[in-house]
Amino acid sequence: MKYYKKLVGSKVYLSPMCPEDAATYTKWLNDLSVTEKLGTSHNTVSVSGEQEWMRENAQGRLFAMVKTENDELIGNCGFNSINQVHQCGEIGIFIGDEENRNKGYGSEAMSLLVDFGFNYLNLNNIMLTVFDFNENAVSCYKKAGFKEIGRRRQAYYLKGKYYDQIFMDIIRSDGHGCH
Repeated sequence: MKYYKKLVGSKVYLSPMCPEDAATYTKWLNDLSVTEKLGTSHNTVSVSGEQEWMRENAQGRLFAMVKTENDELIGNCGFNSINQVHQCGEIGIFIGDEENRNKGYGSEAMSLLVDFGFNYLNLNNIMLTVFDFNENAVSCYKKAGFKEIGRRRQAYYLKGKYYDQIFMDIIRSDGHGCH
């Protein structure tokens, strides 16, 4: 079996990353339609570099995002950082191919991550950042229960324009993830 159902939703499940997927991730991480939204378009990713990154982060809190209906890899998500002392974490997500965006996969994956963070990692505050032009992502995060907590104005320069970086978070007492 290539994927393991660690966190399961109706549309997607989150699995430990599979090393054989390095070429797929490399394709996505060199696709400007993906990287412009992540703020990483200036990077060039090689398969060997992605394999090394995956090896180094295999025991982390990062997941392959897989469609429940057909076990198709559609993206990646997880905790970029965790501070256990302060019970805070920061999460990120991306969906690789355009045809899998705006179908509810992202908001369900975010909800699974939030539940995992509150119920298994004992976090109290989970934060993320997003650029203001990425309205679909902002909507996705709001659907998962995140609230805007601030902006870093004109913090991202892309193709001749400046964009704000939006900071969003969710806390345990917001009622999400407490079962």
